[in-house]
Amino acid sequence: MSIIDDWAAGGELITWRGQQIYVRAVGSGDPVLLIHGFPTSSLDWHLLEDLLADRFRLISFDLLGFGLSDKPLAGDYRIAAQADLAQAVLAHFGIRRCRVLAHDYGDTVAQELLARQIDGSATFAMQQLCLLNGGLIPECHRPRLIQKLLASPLGPLIARLTNYSRFAASMRKICTRPLAETELESMWALIEHHDGRRVMPKLIGYMAQRRLHRERWVGALQRAPLPVRVINGSDDPISGAHLVRRYRELVAGADVIELAGVGHYPQIEAPAEVARSFVEFAAGLELDAPG
Repeated sequence: MSIIDDWAAGGELITWRGQQIYVRAVGSGDPVLLIHGFPTSSLDWHLLEDLLADRFRLISFDLLGFGLSDKPLAGDYRIAAQADLAQAVLAHFGIRRCRVLAHDYGDTVAQELLARQIDGSATFAMQQLCLLNGGLIPECHRPRLIQKLLASPLGPLIARLTNYSRFAASMRKICTRPLAETELESMWALIEHHDGRRVMPKLIGYMAQRRLHRERWVGALQRAPLPVRVINGSDDPISGAHLVRRYRELVAGADVIELAGVGHYPQIEAPAEVARSFVEFAAGLELDAPG
């Protein structure tokens, strides 16, 4: 059985706003919502699952337009809609409060969820927030050329021309520690699933949304009423050490763990280090009861 087959078999499809969404729950203990990044999927968490499932109930899902979830060409790919989906996934599992662990695009979804908690519109209580490499501060985000092209009028053409070789080469440039070929092949297969390349220009709109909603999303980190930790691969050319420097300037008492020699995907490049840091962070807050 392939990595993807095994992953798919461990979850289920639920219907949300007329679309099929892949969701997964493993482990036992206090719940943790995992939110993946662009352009990959919830499969990014599979190594952490092995390290954390004996301590936590891990809830993961594929955002609309990603992985095993539907990828409608006319889908609502606003970050606000993806945050709605995250809340719906928690409701599906009957979870009213949890920790959140996010990466990349998922960081932005988590920032919107945090902003909702602050303004009182959230449908669940976030207890702690842990963020891996991502564009937390839009002016510090250094997108790759392929991202810029996908966001341009050439986006649909670029998406059609993108292939596995180009994808793998790009991933190797942003990840310091080598990724296994099987890992990269699985990532690409899930991008291709449901003809996913065609929606990539729509998904990349998150970069413009970050700029548009900077005050709300950066402000949420500055006003967070709960513990927030950033675990950052320092060698990431997109959102590495340079982002951490600015984050420390903007967020008083910033809790940051810097992973030297790690790039943009710390949960895959250094899963043991990420798991250790997350467990240490979580130990500072025991939830009253699961869910």
